[in-house]
Amino acid sequence: MNAGPGGAGRRAARRLAPAAPAALAVAGALGLTTVVMVLAGIDPARAYPALVNGALGDGNLEYTVGAFVPTLGMALAFAIPLRAGEFNLGGDGQMALGGITAAALTLAAPLPAVAGVALPLTAAALAGALAAGISAPLHTRLGIPAIVTTLLISTPAVSLASYLVRFPLAERGTGIAETPVLPDAAHLPSIGDSGYVTIGLPLVLFLTAAWLYLDGRTVIGYETRATGLNREFARYGGVRVDRLALTALAGGGACAGLVGGLIVLGPPYRFVDGALTAPGYTFTAIAAVLLATGRPPAVPFTAALMTILQVGGEGMERDAGVPGQLTQIVQGLVIVIVAVMATVRHLRVRRSRPGGRGRDGVAPQAREAGA
Repeated sequence: MNAGPGGAGRRAARRLAPAAPAALAVAGALGLTTVVMVLAGIDPARAYPALVNGALGDGNLEYTVGAFVPTLGMALAFAIPLRAGEFNLGGDGQMALGGITAAALTLAAPLPAVAGVALPLTAAALAGALAAGISAPLHTRLGIPAIVTTLLISTPAVSLASYLVRFPLAERGTGIAETPVLPDAAHLPSIGDSGYVTIGLPLVLFLTAAWLYLDGRTVIGYETRATGLNREFARYGGVRVDRLALTALAGGGACAGLVGGLIVLGPPYRFVDGALTAPGYTFTAIAAVLLATGRPPAVPFTAALMTILQVGGEGMERDAGVPGQLTQIVQGLVIVIVAVMATVRHLRVRRSRPGGRGRDGVAPQAREAGA
């Protein structure tokens, strides 16, 4: 039993320990980026304030919040399958299919107020779930990793959405590949006076809270963690691994499809070819999840940080004349540093536990799944 100031200090250190890798990765990425700036003749003292002001300054915060919604949604699309050991890299395709499905349904069958938003979003989520769920049997039955199939399926999915918006669903007489403006009943209600912040924000936050609860407080959450740590260990323990893989991938795809629907039903209230994939929400979300180092409660915060970097990069380029691509360098360095730290930690654990069990005789998979 720990008592006194020393025990309290140790408990506080244990609470802060999970955040240490993420903080170290961000600090290392910013440090290396600063070196790149100096070598390129860029003044960091001018660049970083411009980045912060571009994301959080007057008139910019609402745009940052608006960009946070798809980033967090795409983070869920990657994080949910990741907990089951599946890598969903097809977020762009699932998001594009969800967006074009929502637009097609709205244009084909105009609906009244509430249904005009709810049904297209539901259809978008189902389209994304189908696109991702196909990868589950390809993995469990044919042995093709989901990291390969989700990525391969993404390209034709994006191309299909592009074809539909250029031909059957195109608005005639314009030089841009886009659909007509969606009916008013399909427009997402705004929150406050902002056109960028819509009810998509509380919806995605609710989905995040539901995922955190299911992951940490339910049987399916325990089974998902066990499967992600060791598939054969989970199968031996009675987990229906194949069904769980399908559920996780379909759940991630549904989040990506929903994001596509939210983007299309928000300003400018139409599907524009390339507008969903061009901002790089999928890559930014993957970086956020990896930065969270496998800890779901940290995902919303790392997604917010990555959104600030992404949106702030545009302000940095506009106000300080600094290339916005520097923020992509930061995101890439974060992923590299997190990967290196994870590899070093894994090798250290293997060397200290040659028998596959900890000092207490418990297999690491069983202990970590119960965490």
